[in-house]
Amino acid sequence: MSGKLYIVGTPIGNLKDFSERAAQTLRTVDFIAAEDTRVSVKILNSLNISTPMISYHEHNMHEKGKIICDRILAGENCAIVTDAGMPCISDPGEMLVKQCAELNIEVLAVPGPSALTAALAVSGLNTGRFTFEGFLSVNKRSRIQHLEELINEKRTMIFYEAPHKLASTLGDLYKYFGNRKISIVREITKIHEQVIRTTLESACENYVQGEIKGEIVLVVEGKSDDLPNKAYDIESACELARELVLKGFSKTEAARQSAKITGIKKSDIYKEILENE
Repeated sequence: MSGKLYIVGTPIGNLKDFSERAAQTLRTVDFIAAEDTRVSVKILNSLNISTPMISYHEHNMHEKGKIICDRILAGENCAIVTDAGMPCISDPGEMLVKQCAELNIEVLAVPGPSALTAALAVSGLNTGRFTFEGFLSVNKRSRIQHLEELINEKRTMIFYEAPHKLASTLGDLYKYFGNRKISIVREITKIHEQVIRTTLESACENYVQGEIKGEIVLVVEGKSDDLPNKAYDIESACELARELVLKGFSKTEAARQSAKITGIKKSDIYKEILENE
């Protein structure tokens, strides 16, 4: 008889948030698939859990996924955990769940803390409809494309970000979305938990020197009918196009992308770029 896969949420900072059901599940399964066994062993030790672990992360998920599924099909039960929060969301565990679904392996959720929903709840922004966008790509073209797709997004947007990339990301969000409200939520459930409710313009001015440390979630106001995108003139539109050229875009493509963002005519931007070379 086939075993089961349990998706077990773990604390995002405060070990007291670990549920009794989650602890019991980790005690009773045959093995645990952990993103980083060095991190997970600390949680297990704090709960006196000695269940054996197998590493499962983005660099070995194809190889280990098959091994895990074979063991479950042979009758073993497995729990998957990430370093913090709910596994399988913007996480390699997503692939394991897909593999289990294809093999008709039963997958059960043992819900736990999530930085995504916790940050949204304390943000002070609209929570009725929202979109989770994960981490913005470090690849320039992918990053620009992602932000362009969100310019007219009306739902509240949620991003994850690392502290050393925060200044750059705030600048890009302001460039593409204009001066919208933003809540910068850091170190959720930890000693230095903080919610900074501000605007993108103010955030760009005040948090460019790496002042904000720790795990960060950005919650950004969606576009509303009375909240226009940032006002651009021909000069700022051309400046944006030149930045795109420096990032590897052709002048024609840079002018097209800038026109889409700024509302300035592509032909006017392209002409201005050529005349000022």
